[in-house]
Amino acid sequence: MTGNSGARGAKLTQTTAVLVMCAVLIVIFSIFLKGFLTLGNLFALARNISILGILALGMAVVVIGRGLDLSQVASFAASTAIAIILMNSGYATPVALLIGFVMAIAIGILNGFLISVIEMPPLLTTLASSLAVLGIVRTTAVQHYVVYLSKGHDEFLRLGGNIWGGVPISILIFAATAVVVHLFLSRTVIGRFVYAHGDNPDAARQTGLPTRPLTMIEYALCAAIGYVGGVVMVAQTALMHLQVAESTIIFDVIMVVVLGGVSLVGGRGNVMSVIAGTLLIGVLLNGMTIMDMDVQTQNIVKGVVLLIAILLDSRLHPRDEETSKQGD
Repeated sequence: MTGNSGARGAKLTQTTAVLVMCAVLIVIFSIFLKGFLTLGNLFALARNISILGILALGMAVVVIGRGLDLSQVASFAASTAIAIILMNSGYATPVALLIGFVMAIAIGILNGFLISVIEMPPLLTTLASSLAVLGIVRTTAVQHYVVYLSKGHDEFLRLGGNIWGGVPISILIFAATAVVVHLFLSRTVIGRFVYAHGDNPDAARQTGLPTRPLTMIEYALCAAIGYVGGVVMVAQTALMHLQVAESTIIFDVIMVVVLGGVSLVGGRGNVMSVIAGTLLIGVLLNGMTIMDMDVQTQNIVKGVVLLIAILLDSRLHPRDEETSKQGD
């Protein structure tokens, strides 16, 4: 019990520290960056962090279960592209979105099956499935990288709009998703199983937990929640660019999750961790955009931040006794 309490204390300390860093960054940017504290920029910030936050919520479920899903962005890009094609072909919007949703879940279940039953490593498995999914969709359905949503879908596009004088609807979707994921992880039996699975997979298996179906559920949830983020992205832009899967978004998502306090060793972290990480990375990316940093410089900054996050995670949550003693 003492070890678990200490781990939770470390997690809370990390989450709190990230929120403090975010507050400090906001103050600095407000003072030195012209236009940062304007209403228009704050709404743009909220719109951007909503998608990043939704994706991070899905990734957190897998990471808490001691996994990693590099195919999340490719999954939602391919699934939403298929949904757009169906909508353009005359399918009812709910039906098209449901088909895309089922496709995303199927990709997640396949990942979980390969990892838990075939016992393939998560990193390489999800990287391979990412390439395979994009290749199949481009070969069979999307001749070009960009799929545009045709006119006549105004009701759907309202999801990417604003309410209450400019508040993005996407931030409300992020909030609702966060509540659902929080309730799932903290109030359901399967949510508790996810924590137990990530904390000690061998012990979970020996106590009779269905670890293989549980792994498939974790990856399915990651893909399903990621699909929600993809739908929001399409509603904001009226298109899906498949090259988004080749961008650094997946690393931004991992950075949010780990920096916020969801440990890569599994079994630790919660929705508040994701929110803290999302706020910090969102503010950082927004500030770099206002400063008109070139892509290479932004990637350097994000790379350094990701390395710091991984180092912090490895120090606070050593993988095992042997790992914790390395370097002594």
